Amino acid sequence: MKRHLALLVLPVLLGAAAPSPSATPQPSPANIHAANGWFRYLLPNIPAGGYMTLSNSGDSTTRLIGASSPACGTLMLHKTVNDGGTSTMEMVKSLTIPAHGQVSFAEGGYHLMCMKPKMKVGEKIGITLKFADGGDLLLLLPVYGPSGPSGA
Repeated sequence: MKRHLALLVLPVLLGAAAPSPSATPQPSPANIHAANGWFRYLLPNIPAGGYMTLSNSGDSTTRLIGASSPACGTLMLHKTVNDGGTSTMEMVKSLTIPAHGQVSFAEGGYHLMCMKPKMKVGEKIGITLKFADGGDLLLLLPVYGPSGPSGA
Protein backbone atom coordinates (compact mmCIF):
# COMPACT_ATOMS: atom_id res chain seq x y z
CA MET A 1 0.00 0.00 0.00
CA LYS A 2 1.44 3.33 -1.02
CA ARG A 3 1.56 5.93 1.65
CA HIS A 4 0.66 9.41 0.58
CA LEU A 5 2.35 12.28 2.26
CA ALA A 6 0.75 15.58 3.01
CA LEU A 7 3.51 18.06 2.22
CA LEU A 8 3.45 21.38 3.96
CA VAL A 9 4.73 24.38 2.08
CA LEU A 10 4.24 27.12 4.64
CA PRO A 11 7.27 27.80 6.82
CA VAL A 12 5.06 28.66 9.78
CA LEU A 13 3.68 25.11 9.72
CA LEU A 14 7.17 23.63 9.76
CA GLY A 15 7.82 25.08 13.22
CA ALA A 16 11.09 23.93 14.77
CA ALA A 17 11.99 21.81 11.73
CA ALA A 18 12.01 24.83 9.43
CA PRO A 19 15.16 26.03 7.73
CA SER A 20 17.01 28.84 9.45
CA PRO A 21 14.90 31.99 9.76
CA SER A 22 17.87 34.04 8.56
CA ALA A 23 17.42 32.50 5.09
CA THR A 24 14.03 33.93 4.14
CA PRO A 25 12.69 31.75 1.32
CA GLN A 26 10.88 33.07 -1.74
CA PRO A 27 7.28 31.96 -2.26
CA SER A 28 6.98 28.30 -3.23
CA PRO A 29 7.08 27.63 -6.97
CA ALA A 30 3.37 27.44 -7.75
CA ASN A 31 3.71 24.79 -10.47
CA ILE A 32 6.02 22.36 -8.64
CA HIS A 33 4.42 19.67 -6.49
CA ALA A 34 6.04 16.93 -4.41
CA ALA A 35 4.50 13.54 -3.60
CA ASN A 36 5.47 10.43 -1.66
CA GLY A 37 8.49 12.07 -0.04
CA TRP A 38 10.54 10.39 2.72
CA PHE A 39 14.05 9.84 4.09
CA ARG A 40 15.84 6.56 4.85
CA TYR A 41 17.91 6.87 8.04
CA LEU A 42 20.45 4.25 9.08
CA LEU A 43 22.98 5.70 11.58
CA PRO A 44 24.32 9.18 12.43
CA ASN A 45 27.63 8.53 10.63
CA ILE A 46 26.00 7.07 7.47
CA PRO A 47 24.36 9.41 4.91
CA ALA A 48 20.56 9.35 4.77
CA GLY A 49 18.76 9.20 1.41
CA GLY A 50 15.76 11.31 0.45
CA TYR A 51 13.16 10.23 -2.10
CA MET A 52 10.06 11.77 -3.71
CA THR A 53 8.44 12.60 -7.02
CA LEU A 54 8.50 16.21 -8.23
CA SER A 55 5.87 17.22 -10.80
CA ASN A 56 5.77 20.39 -12.87
CA SER A 57 2.22 21.38 -13.86
CA GLY A 58 3.43 24.58 -15.55
CA ASP A 59 4.10 25.44 -19.18
CA SER A 60 7.80 26.13 -18.59
CA THR A 61 10.73 23.91 -17.71
CA THR A 62 12.29 24.61 -14.33
CA ARG A 63 15.57 23.61 -12.69
CA LEU A 64 16.14 22.35 -9.18
CA ILE A 65 19.55 23.73 -8.14
CA GLY A 66 19.91 22.66 -4.52
CA ALA A 67 18.44 21.56 -1.24
CA SER A 68 19.03 22.25 2.45
CA SER A 69 17.78 21.06 5.81
CA PRO A 70 18.64 21.75 9.44
CA ALA A 71 18.48 17.94 9.87
CA CYS A 72 21.53 17.49 7.58
CA GLY A 73 25.09 18.72 7.84
CA THR A 74 24.88 19.04 4.04
CA LEU A 75 22.00 18.10 1.72
CA MET A 76 22.99 17.44 -1.90
CA LEU A 77 21.36 16.40 -5.15
CA HIS A 78 22.80 13.01 -6.18
CA LYS A 79 22.27 10.29 -8.73
CA THR A 80 23.30 6.65 -8.83
CA VAL A 81 25.16 5.69 -12.00
CA ASN A 82 25.61 2.08 -13.08
CA ASP A 83 28.76 1.61 -15.17
CA GLY A 84 29.41 -1.98 -16.25
CA GLY A 85 27.78 -3.48 -13.17
CA THR A 86 29.40 -1.09 -10.71
CA SER A 87 27.15 1.51 -9.07
CA THR A 88 28.56 4.84 -7.98
CA MET A 89 26.95 8.01 -6.68
CA GLU A 90 27.63 11.39 -8.24
CA MET A 91 26.69 14.88 -7.11
CA VAL A 92 24.35 16.69 -9.51
CA LYS A 93 24.57 20.50 -9.88
CA SER A 94 20.99 20.85 -11.13
CA LEU A 95 18.06 18.79 -12.28
CA THR A 96 15.61 19.82 -15.00
CA ILE A 97 11.91 19.25 -14.42
CA PRO A 98 10.17 19.49 -17.80
CA ALA A 99 6.94 21.40 -18.35
CA HIS A 100 4.01 19.08 -17.61
CA GLY A 101 6.52 16.41 -16.59
CA GLN A 102 8.01 14.87 -13.50
CA VAL A 103 11.26 13.63 -12.01
CA SER A 104 11.47 10.78 -9.52
CA PHE A 105 13.94 10.66 -6.67
CA ALA A 106 14.15 6.90 -6.05
CA GLU A 107 16.58 4.22 -4.98
CA GLY A 108 19.06 3.55 -7.79
CA GLY A 109 18.45 6.93 -9.44
CA TYR A 110 18.24 10.57 -8.41
CA HIS A 111 18.05 11.14 -4.66
CA LEU A 112 18.86 13.61 -1.92
CA MET A 113 22.04 12.76 0.01
CA CYS A 114 21.98 13.95 3.63
CA MET A 115 25.49 14.02 5.09
CA LYS A 116 25.80 13.99 8.90
CA PRO A 117 22.07 13.36 9.44
CA LYS A 118 20.49 14.71 12.63
CA MET A 119 17.18 12.85 12.54
CA LYS A 120 15.34 9.94 14.14
CA VAL A 121 13.11 7.25 12.70
CA GLY A 122 9.48 8.28 13.17
CA GLU A 123 9.98 12.04 13.08
CA LYS A 124 9.42 14.48 10.22
CA ILE A 125 12.13 16.82 8.98
CA GLY A 126 11.89 20.10 7.12
CA ILE A 127 13.74 20.54 3.83
CA THR A 128 13.98 23.39 1.35
CA LEU A 129 14.28 22.71 -2.38
CA LYS A 130 15.90 25.62 -4.24
CA PHE A 131 15.03 26.47 -7.84
CA ALA A 132 16.93 28.47 -10.48
CA ASP A 133 14.19 31.11 -10.67
CA GLY A 134 14.80 31.98 -7.01
CA GLY A 135 11.77 30.12 -5.66
CA ASP A 136 11.92 27.67 -2.78
CA LEU A 137 9.67 24.72 -2.01
CA LEU A 138 9.43 23.87 1.69
CA LEU A 139 8.57 20.27 2.58
CA LEU A 140 8.06 18.22 5.72
CA LEU A 141 9.14 14.60 5.13
CA PRO A 142 8.84 11.51 7.35
CA VAL A 143 11.93 9.55 8.38
CA TYR A 144 11.89 5.74 8.05
CA GLY A 145 14.48 3.09 8.88
CA PRO A 146 16.34 0.70 6.56
CA SER A 147 13.18 -0.90 5.09
CA GLY A 148 11.67 2.43 4.09
CA PRO A 149 7.92 3.15 4.13
CA SER A 150 7.00 -0.47 3.45
CA GLY A 151 8.64 -1.53 6.74
CA ALA A 152 6.98 1.15 8.84
